[in-house]
Amino acid sequence: MTDVLLEMRGITKRFPGVVALQDVSLEVRPGEIHAICGENGAGKSTLMKVLSGVYPSGSYDGEIRFDGKPVHFAGIRDSESAGIGIIHQELALVPYLSIAENIFLGNERRGRNGLIDWNRTNAEAGELLASVGLHESPVAPVIQLGVGKQQLVEIAKALSKDVRLLILDEPTAALNDVDSAHLLDLLRRLRDRGIACIMISHKLSEITAIADSTTVIRDGRTVETLDMRAGEVTQERIIRGMVGRDLESFYPERNSAPGEEVLRIEDWTVWHPVQHRKVVDGADLNVRAGEVVGIAGLMGAGRTELAMSVFGRSYGRNISGRVYMHGKQVRARTVAEAIDNGIAYATEDRKRYGLNLIADVRTNVSAAGLDKLARGGWVDGNEEIKVAEASRRDLNIKTRTVLDVVGTLSGGNQQKVVLSKWLFTDPDVLILDEPTRGIDVGAKFEIYTIINRLVAQGKAVIVISSELPELLGTCDRIYTLSAGRITGELPVAQATQEDLMALMTMEKELAG
Repeated sequence: MTDVLLEMRGITKRFPGVVALQDVSLEVRPGEIHAICGENGAGKSTLMKVLSGVYPSGSYDGEIRFDGKPVHFAGIRDSESAGIGIIHQELALVPYLSIAENIFLGNERRGRNGLIDWNRTNAEAGELLASVGLHESPVAPVIQLGVGKQQLVEIAKALSKDVRLLILDEPTAALNDVDSAHLLDLLRRLRDRGIACIMISHKLSEITAIADSTTVIRDGRTVETLDMRAGEVTQERIIRGMVGRDLESFYPERNSAPGEEVLRIEDWTVWHPVQHRKVVDGADLNVRAGEVVGIAGLMGAGRTELAMSVFGRSYGRNISGRVYMHGKQVRARTVAEAIDNGIAYATEDRKRYGLNLIADVRTNVSAAGLDKLARGGWVDGNEEIKVAEASRRDLNIKTRTVLDVVGTLSGGNQQKVVLSKWLFTDPDVLILDEPTRGIDVGAKFEIYTIINRLVAQGKAVIVISSELPELLGTCDRIYTLSAGRITGELPVAQATQEDLMALMTMEKELAG
């Protein structure tokens, strides 16, 4: 076996009017965890699509060698046959099929009569599940699994094809800390078995903890490859390669000067839409003008449920409690009423709920405030373009034109379009649910800068985040949720990650 498992040399990939990759090179050795870092739009996912055959041989320039031999993949089946598996950020599982059916979909285990041998299918699936540390029945439907376990099913599916190189695109982006740690431990075990892994991630703390080598890509070009074992490579060192400069701080400085109370929620209780249980129980919180308030909680604590129910009761049933804006109780029983009262909510799932991915930037920006552009029942198209252009300029949305389809933008720029949509409604309070999930460190810094600009204008901002350092770096106060109840409120100046975690894990049972 050669010392180098994968070589990519001089890879150049062009799209109409855009050079996505320019002379990119990469080497991966057997049994190595190789991280790829770069800002959104740097070309990371494009490079992996070239490698896996999504972009077939002939559609790009350059050479790929696998196990010392030139390879020319016409599609994903070719790369899988060679021993390369790819797991995309959006998991490709069929929810209503069983775990075993998903693992062997397109690679069925058949008997002598040509029919599927279900005993063999389930037995082999069970062995694969055990190898990835997943203790679920092979016949259980995938829809019953959480995201972390679904990720393990995807890896088991790749291992069923005798994978030698596993590509993972943002594998922990949607996972909580426990599931992320479990996945990273699995990658270490795969490394010990001689399986190489390429990991694309924006979580630099995970990269510094697990990667053997890190290749940095910027603007479609290879910047450098760092040997993580030769010496201490810091997150700051990686960031400098990604953005081409030092970030003086992960979080821009802000002078906090909160004013009058904008939003107050009292005794807010929400029942699950289907099950007979409370998901939010008697919550009280407030946020003032010029203030950023954080909400911290573990997966399932009720953070998103709280935010969505306040935003026009867009989640839950039997909702009770009171909402006050500027000291006056308001009715926000629908999304339209919430918007009219100055409340806006940017969802954590921008691709499913926050954006129309097949529409252009202009249409997305104006979607929540069309009444501002309507004349006699018709939308003024010229004004709509002006509004979108102003948003593109003010939020530094990187797109050729506001007529570009939103689905073609990078994650960070999509998130800016989501913010633009809600800022166009001119809210007094903006609720941001996981505003930096799945975007790179440079784009995160820009989002934080936008938040600072909003509070400097007197807006009130609520930030929900799974990353405690983010809350500590951006907020003035932080509320903690556990099992649907607010268990604490801490000024950031007095808060630590340990304090927050202790409050987030307080065991308080919800009343039935």
